[in-house]
Amino acid sequence: MDRRTRWGLVFGFGIGAGVAVQSRINGALGARLQDGIAAAVVSFATGLLVLAAVFAVSGRLRGQVGAVWHAVRGGELRPWQLLGGVFGALFVGCQGLTVGAIGVTAFTVAAVAGQLVSSLLVDRLGVAPSGRAAVTGTRIAGAALAVAAVLLAGTQRADGSQGALALPDSVRHLPTVLLIVLPALAGIGLAWQQAVNGRVGAVGGPISAALVNFAVGLVVLVALETLVLATVGGPAEFPAEPWLYLGGIIGVAFIALAALTVRWISVLLLGLTSVAGQLTMALVLDLALPTGRGLSPLSVLGCLLTLTAVGIAARRS
Repeated sequence: MDRRTRWGLVFGFGIGAGVAVQSRINGALGARLQDGIAAAVVSFATGLLVLAAVFAVSGRLRGQVGAVWHAVRGGELRPWQLLGGVFGALFVGCQGLTVGAIGVTAFTVAAVAGQLVSSLLVDRLGVAPSGRAAVTGTRIAGAALAVAAVLLAGTQRADGSQGALALPDSVRHLPTVLLIVLPALAGIGLAWQQAVNGRVGAVGGPISAALVNFAVGLVVLVALETLVLATVGGPAEFPAEPWLYLGGIIGVAFIALAALTVRWISVLLLGLTSVAGQLTMALVLDLALPTGRGLSPLSVLGCLLTLTAVGIAARRS
């Protein structure tokens, strides 16, 4: 194992831990606002403001953004490869919508299952800059076991936990197993986001990839929030606690880091290592700072099954 691969594994674990922390922050903000999409808009807007400030003082970074633009005009990058932020917007939106209802552990397990299945396809197609990777029987078995873990983790729900769903009251009482579909779909998009952001990062650097990601994602989220405002109205007031607005800054860090790391290791391997970080941090958060759902034995068992699935999928046939 070379040095880049080792650092890729370390970075992947850190990325996963950051995702779990961001999930808790955006979920808490969504619960306070009673609008998960608004929480996602805040997260992306703060992240984009931080990036804009960085690019404003760095001519070198502005030159890297120019390189991305020239690569699109010259055909080195396809326009659809700039749309990783769409998947990121859906992922962050699901954080704000569902974490308060199902808990950060169940959210993580669901997103992990979608991410693992999608990573197999992304690697097979060679979407990421690391190139193509074969789909083996052991990796398929690991992904299937992860899906079973999602169903297990979603079979129990605490009474009265309505979370931060910005939806009509009649929809808030849906079974948890249905709410888990949203983060599972978000996880599917996450693998594609990592792959295309890696392509952008290979041309213009990881910070440029993060800028494109947040700009595209914010446009999508503003459009979604416009629909929410037209149907259920907006939040009455915004909370004053500063820590509730740190989700975007954390997102900038792990999006840029993922755009770099996916050039060193495959999307599946990045997903597997980030899964370890997500599950470890998610369990810590649910134990130390439980949400309304709390930490159930089935959630723990679901996480253990997912860790088993990670081990199976990581084996080389």
